Amino acid sequence: MNQIGDGGEPPSSSKTEILDSPLHTIGFEIDELSPHRVSGHLLVTPKCCQPFKMLHGGVSALIAEALASMGAHIASGFHRIAGIHLSISHLKSAQAGDFVVAVATPVNLGKSIQVWEVSLSKCDPSNSEIKTLIASSRVTILCNLPVPESARDAAQNLKKYAKL
Repeated sequence: MNQIGDGGEPPSSSKTEILDSPLHTIGFEIDELSPHRVSGHLLVTPKCCQPFKMLHGGVSALIAEALASMGAHIASGFHRIAGIHLSISHLKSAQAGDFVVAVATPVNLGKSIQVWEVSLSKCDPSNSEIKTLIASSRVTILCNLPVPESARDAAQNLKKYAKL
């Protein structure tokens, strides 16, 4: 496992804690970070389930908006961005113990508006190559907003971990 300072990237849990505290809190780990793809994974635990022990739909929405926003921030040249629309379809369930992967990719990278598609899939425990789509989301993001003086350092951690 790579540690900070050994020439490699930090463990994904450390990276996630630095980049997005809410994702880290639910156990999500960022795997890939670039202007064309943001991905990560989550082992579903009771911490992110609704009372019926299924992955909470709000957690899926949190993951979708967070990944799309990170990608849009990088793709915009690290300008300030703001999510303006999120739609998500919950297609299948995931329960405690399931391994879920999430992938965000841009549909349109405009100067002022970006649209990202985010898919969440659960992996078959006997064959990680077999995935079942559990949620599909579109996130519309307003880009190139001025960065307030108080947030001038907001992009520094993304720049540290992104593959540009």
